Amino acid sequence: MSKTWEHYQDAARHHERAAYHYKEAAKYDQTEEHEKAVHHAYLAHGYNQRALHHDTEAAKLHAERCDGRATSASERDAKKNSVA
Repeated sequence: MSKTWEHYQDAARHHERAAYHYKEAAKYDQTEEHEKAVHHAYLAHGYNQRALHHDTEAAKLHAERCDGRATSASERDAKKNSVA
Protein backbone atom coordinates (compact mmCIF):
# COMPACT_ATOMS: atom_id res chain seq x y z
CA MET A 1 0.00 0.00 0.00
CA SER A 2 1.29 3.44 -0.81
CA LYS A 3 2.31 5.90 1.83
CA THR A 4 -0.41 8.27 0.62
CA TRP A 5 -3.13 5.72 1.38
CA GLU A 6 -1.60 4.96 4.76
CA HIS A 7 -1.94 8.65 5.63
CA TYR A 8 -5.54 8.69 4.38
CA GLN A 9 -6.39 5.64 6.49
CA ASP A 10 -4.71 7.08 9.58
CA ALA A 11 -6.58 10.34 9.04
CA ALA A 12 -9.90 8.51 8.74
CA ARG A 13 -9.22 6.54 11.92
CA HIS A 14 -8.34 9.70 13.83
CA HIS A 15 -11.41 11.52 12.49
CA GLU A 16 -13.57 8.65 13.77
CA ARG A 17 -11.96 8.78 17.21
CA ALA A 18 -12.38 12.55 17.33
CA ALA A 19 -16.06 12.23 16.43
CA TYR A 20 -16.56 9.66 19.18
CA HIS A 21 -14.93 11.89 21.79
CA TYR A 22 -16.88 14.96 20.64
CA LYS A 23 -20.11 12.96 21.09
CA GLU A 24 -18.99 11.85 24.54
CA ALA A 25 -18.11 15.42 25.46
CA ALA A 26 -21.55 16.61 24.38
CA LYS A 27 -23.22 13.82 26.35
CA TYR A 28 -21.32 14.67 29.53
CA ASP A 29 -21.88 18.38 28.99
CA GLN A 30 -25.65 17.81 28.89
CA THR A 31 -25.52 15.91 32.17
CA GLU A 32 -23.36 18.71 33.60
CA GLU A 33 -20.38 16.44 34.23
CA HIS A 34 -18.01 19.13 33.10
CA GLU A 35 -14.72 17.47 34.04
CA LYS A 36 -15.54 14.44 31.89
CA ALA A 37 -16.83 16.70 29.11
CA VAL A 38 -13.60 18.70 29.11
CA HIS A 39 -11.53 15.52 29.12
CA HIS A 40 -13.34 14.13 26.06
CA ALA A 41 -13.19 17.48 24.28
CA TYR A 42 -9.43 17.55 24.89
CA LEU A 43 -9.03 14.04 23.48
CA ALA A 44 -11.21 14.91 20.49
CA HIS A 45 -9.08 17.96 19.77
CA GLY A 46 -5.92 15.86 19.85
CA TYR A 47 -7.32 13.26 17.49
CA ASN A 48 -8.56 16.00 15.20
CA GLN A 49 -5.08 17.56 15.08
CA ARG A 50 -3.53 14.18 14.22
CA ALA A 51 -6.13 13.65 11.50
CA LEU A 52 -5.36 17.04 9.99
CA HIS A 53 -1.65 16.20 10.03
CA HIS A 54 -2.28 12.96 8.13
CA ASP A 55 -4.62 14.72 5.69
CA THR A 56 -1.91 17.29 4.99
CA GLU A 57 0.82 14.68 4.52
CA ALA A 58 -1.39 12.64 2.18
CA ALA A 59 -2.17 15.75 0.14
CA LYS A 60 1.54 16.60 -0.13
CA LEU A 61 2.43 13.11 -1.30
CA HIS A 62 -0.44 13.10 -3.77
CA ALA A 63 0.60 16.49 -5.16
CA GLU A 64 4.22 15.37 -5.51
CA ARG A 65 3.10 12.26 -7.34
CA CYS A 66 0.82 14.23 -9.67
CA ASP A 67 3.48 16.89 -10.29
CA GLY A 68 5.93 14.14 -11.16
CA ARG A 69 3.52 12.74 -13.72
CA ALA A 70 2.81 16.20 -15.15
CA THR A 71 6.52 16.93 -15.41
CA SER A 72 7.15 13.61 -17.11
CA ALA A 73 4.37 14.28 -19.60
CA SER A 74 5.62 17.80 -20.33
CA GLU A 75 9.17 16.47 -20.75
CA ARG A 76 7.89 13.88 -23.26
CA ASP A 77 6.03 16.60 -25.14
CA ALA A 78 9.13 18.78 -25.18
CA LYS A 79 11.21 15.89 -26.52
CA LYS A 80 8.63 15.17 -29.23
CA ASN A 81 8.60 18.82 -30.28
CA SER A 82 12.39 19.08 -30.37
CA VAL A 83 12.69 15.90 -32.48
CA ALA A 84 10.07 17.09 -34.95
